[in-house]
Amino acid sequence: MKSLAERINDALPQTQCTRCGFPDCKTYAQAIAENKAAINQCPPGGLEGIALLSNITGLPTLPLNPDNGIEGPMTVAVIDEAWCIGCTLCIKACPTDAILGSNKVMHTVIESACTGCDLCLPVCPVDCIEMVPVSNERTGWSAWSSVLAQQARERYEGRQLRLVEEEKLHASRQQSKAEMKLADLATHTRIGTDPATGQALSSANADTEMARKRAIIEAALAKAKARQTT
Repeated sequence: MKSLAERINDALPQTQCTRCGFPDCKTYAQAIAENKAAINQCPPGGLEGIALLSNITGLPTLPLNPDNGIEGPMTVAVIDEAWCIGCTLCIKACPTDAILGSNKVMHTVIESACTGCDLCLPVCPVDCIEMVPVSNERTGWSAWSSVLAQQARERYEGRQLRLVEEEKLHASRQQSKAEMKLADLATHTRIGTDPATGQALSSANADTEMARKRAIIEAALAKAKARQTT
């Protein structure tokens, strides 16, 4: 049997837009289940979404909190490719990997995967992204659908898994690099002149420099190992 938080999350539109004040739909659902958030903080779900959450939680319906935004039509991001500079910031911000492109190459949006979250707008340094309505007068769940919500959820969760794996791979590379330097510390430690006096470092100072370098590498190594286990 699903928990209350899981049932609430199932009823959210999964746009991952953060307008509710939480980093994603799942976190907002958990906050509602723990009585740490109200059921009227999801603009994409609109009034119908509030009614759904009211039915699940037994809480009274409320008007949509204007502090979180207003109910509106479904939108998709459109990039003016003539102005795009290929900075990749929008790609990093997109919660569903709906933007294709690479560094210094113009980007484009996969319209069917865009949730209209608006998260790409504030990070674009040249304002070349526009949110275009695609549902005419339909708003909230009338403009969205359970199929689109499930697709958005799967793409978001897939992206989160990918980011975790990429972080572990990066940490593994950093660990290998640190271990290599630690194994031959003398080669990877520059022991020359004292920058303050211009004189050659004494044996004692050289040992101090080696110890300092060892401490730095060992700290980096411990950090890299920790990142692979989280």
